[in-house]
Amino acid sequence: MAVPWAIRWLLWIAVPVLVLVVLFRWDWFIPLVEARASAAIGRPVSIGHLHVRLRKVTQVTLEDVTIANPPGFDGEAPLAHLPRSTVDLELWPLLRHREVIIPAVALDQPAFRLLARADGTDNITFPAGAGPAGAEGEGPQIGRLRITGGQAQVTAPRLAADFALKIDTAEPEGQDPTITVQATGTYAGQPITGELVGGALLNLRDTQKPWPVRVTLANGPTHVALNGTVQDPLAMRGADLRLELAGPDMGLLTPLTGVPIPATPAYRVAGQLDFAPGRVRFHEMEGTVGRTDLSGEIVVAPRAARPESELPPAPAPTAPTANGHPRAAGDKAQAEALPPDTTPRPDVTANLHSRRVDLADLSGFIGGAPQPGAAPAAPAGRVLPASPVNIPRLRAADVHLSYRADRIEGRNMPLDNLRAELDIVDGVILLHPVSFGVGEGRISAQGVLTPRQDGALHADGEIQFTRLDISRLLGATGVAEGAGTLGGRAKLISTGRSTAELLAHADGELTLSMAGGTLSALLVDLSGVRLGNAILSALGIPARTQVECFVADFGMRQGVLTSRTVLLDTSEAVIAGTGTIDLGRERLDYQLRTQAKHLTIAALPTAILIRGTFADPSVAPEVVELGVRGGLAVALGIVALPLALLPTIQLGIGDDPRCRALVGQAR
Repeated sequence: MAVPWAIRWLLWIAVPVLVLVVLFRWDWFIPLVEARASAAIGRPVSIGHLHVRLRKVTQVTLEDVTIANPPGFDGEAPLAHLPRSTVDLELWPLLRHREVIIPAVALDQPAFRLLARADGTDNITFPAGAGPAGAEGEGPQIGRLRITGGQAQVTAPRLAADFALKIDTAEPEGQDPTITVQATGTYAGQPITGELVGGALLNLRDTQKPWPVRVTLANGPTHVALNGTVQDPLAMRGADLRLELAGPDMGLLTPLTGVPIPATPAYRVAGQLDFAPGRVRFHEMEGTVGRTDLSGEIVVAPRAARPESELPPAPAPTAPTANGHPRAAGDKAQAEALPPDTTPRPDVTANLHSRRVDLADLSGFIGGAPQPGAAPAAPAGRVLPASPVNIPRLRAADVHLSYRADRIEGRNMPLDNLRAELDIVDGVILLHPVSFGVGEGRISAQGVLTPRQDGALHADGEIQFTRLDISRLLGATGVAEGAGTLGGRAKLISTGRSTAELLAHADGELTLSMAGGTLSALLVDLSGVRLGNAILSALGIPARTQVECFVADFGMRQGVLTSRTVLLDTSEAVIAGTGTIDLGRERLDYQLRTQAKHLTIAALPTAILIRGTFADPSVAPEVVELGVRGGLAVALGIVALPLALLPTIQLGIGDDPRCRALVGQAR
């Protein structure tokens, strides 16, 4: 009996369909999915197995997924390996409106390898327009992300970092989902341990609900704690975060913050952290650094690289001084200065305040070591500090600092308060000014400090001494007596790696004046107790002789101070000085001549020689010239010296009436 044609047709269709159903594997679509995924992120993607359960909410399971590294990272573990990933997908919105809605994603034991090499290349930078975030637009709507047993290994030799991360999510009953990331390893060459506990990862997109975050971190001896919420984490807006920092040295924060911070003693500071477009602000800050309290705010604004057209111009060559003496070789220093830098770096604005400050705590900010009571190192037989100036990586950020200290404390400290305004732009430090209060007077410094390619520092600045209270200055020497005020100015241009080098190569000038007070006070302040007493003894002048007027005017060339005018008018005598002070060799070659105000035949002018090194000076009388002619010549020279004070007085340095009276007597 023949099989009806209809049945034959049914068999011809049903049998292949049945065979297809029996043999069908979703793995057949793997090449298509791999190609689409690879094109989307710009990296080769491989998939071991693909399973699909077709329902209203379709479940797609991917097994053994690997995301490869970019070229040049052969032999390294892949960027990501996902043993098993499950994605729930609403099919109807996708078919009807091409809208991707993913109610849930589950990643089981994902492993990531994040590597940044010393040459600047890394395996986490995706081609432009590609990356894990997907294509342009808002992307898929993802409802829930679950990660179980996630791991990541991060290696960055340039940061001296190699640490592991453990990543897990949790959904406590009756509570919001959380994500926990634990870190162990090394960072900046120091052991690091830390934990981040945040809200559901996918809630980062929900701007209507603050995202909670809690971070604890220990990087070596540095401890960081962060607690609070962020309203819109992806846009870095609406932060209500409390940040606490503590450790033995603020300099250790540089690798964590990216902002260069000098060495300090132990510190603990806390404040509020918030974000706005283009900047991070640490405000309402309170804490201590060593024995110094510190408050204020710091604003950090990331900034893109500047084109060369926007870089500051090179400093103009320095002109000679008002007296015609040449300054240091400015053109050479500028030629050896660091070239313009277009590297992206943050812009930091700090407005800080201390009620009480110990300057030893801040010595790291001016090139010293933050160790109270420690003196800068000087070689044997030398006095001036020869330790290299410790300047932080100035080009890591542009800094604008305003700092006020109401009261300065410390052992034998004659300074009362501090005001500092400075900018660091393209590695160049501009002081405008930094000033210290001394009684009713001030010491103010302004100028430019420019680091050079060889590691030295080029300095071009001026220091003003205004009505400095002699009694306050003497407090630092342990001498209680003294009165009067000291004024003057110093101009200096030099290049060096230490205080000793800067002074040894310096060109400039120094002018000091004093009216009132005692001779012992002046000599102790200028030369130290031992040398001062020796000079008084050699001159045969009482230790408490009243000073009517003192003016010293020196020119400086390559570290050698040469007298232009040095005159001291006391109640007993008029003393004139000539000679040189070599700051490079630390040697004295100076002569003092005295003319008693009550001249007698036996009281001829006496010459006192001050010679030797700073560490071991000698004071001795010169053989007195016999004969009235020689004595009268010296006397006339001393009487005429006040006329040389006129330019100084006209400049306002020696404007006390007692100094003007001395000039009037000479006329």
